[in-house]
Amino acid sequence: MINGLGSAAGAVVSTVSGLFSGIVSVVLGVVFAIYLLADKDRLAGQADRLMRSYLSRRWLERVRYVLSVLNESFHKFIVGQVTEAVILGVLCTLGMLLFRFPYAAMVGSLVGFSALFTVAGAYIGAAAGAIMMLTVSPLKALLFLVFIVVLQQLEGNLIYPRVVGNSIGLPAIWVLVAISVGGGLFGILGMLLGVPITATLYRLLREDVMRREAQRAASVPRGEALEAEPKAADVSAESGTAQPEK
Repeated sequence: MINGLGSAAGAVVSTVSGLFSGIVSVVLGVVFAIYLLADKDRLAGQADRLMRSYLSRRWLERVRYVLSVLNESFHKFIVGQVTEAVILGVLCTLGMLLFRFPYAAMVGSLVGFSALFTVAGAYIGAAAGAIMMLTVSPLKALLFLVFIVVLQQLEGNLIYPRVVGNSIGLPAIWVLVAISVGGGLFGILGMLLGVPITATLYRLLREDVMRREAQRAASVPRGEALEAEPKAADVSAESGTAQPEK
């Protein structure tokens, strides 16, 4: 019995310490983000002065362009993420109304809000909704969990890649690859950063390929013309020197 109480106390202490550590990390992250947003203009000016001091004009323009594409990708990713969260919240609310689950509007709004946090957020909101439903009917809470798992699978594999991909300019298959690879390598942070970084690389690579193709297409007629000019000169010389037969 004493061993059982000791292990239970250890589990409680571990859970509380983990929860406290998570709360502290979130608070520090929010404070850091506030300071970063408050001083973004000054930080941007300092970074620009640093690049102008140590980079040549050619590399400075390249770095500025890459940073502008990265900023645009992150902006569009946030817009797509918010759009996807609204869609998921509406679908969850409609499904709960269809199956007559309690607290449909409240739980749907909670699931939609928590879906702003990529992949795992919707499950956090669903867990909170299931706890609320336990006070009404444990069976409905269980059925709600089954419903949200099915909805999340459909949303994560069909809706999310298309909505976010269309918003950020990235094909749906690459959105899935970015989430899978980023999550496998760096966890939740990789899921959050994988899509906009992949979209940035995709756009830069596509523009470089298009530029190279345009240069090659423009150089082919010029080369053919240069090769054709000596041949035309030889033909005209032969026709001019040839004498008509008598």
